[in-house]
Amino acid sequence: MSRVCMVTGAVPGFGHSISHSHRRTKRRWDPNIQSKRYWVPSLGRSVTLTVSARGIKTVDRRGVDAVVREILARGVRL
Repeated sequence: MSRVCMVTGAVPGFGHSISHSHRRTKRRWDPNIQSKRYWVPSLGRSVTLTVSARGIKTVDRRGVDAVVREILARGVRL
């Protein structure tokens, strides 16, 4: 599964882990991506969205119809 939120566009962040001796090794911070099913009344079917925890809160606040309409306007296939 891609580590990109369909609602907020959150992507992994990259940087270094720094040890006590100050050696640096590469690491990444992945967003909390969940696969969640929503019933969309305007489409008359359910869709599965790949959303972050913040994206789930955004769907709860704005409504699934508005969020799905915005995703479809970007040209993403659901």
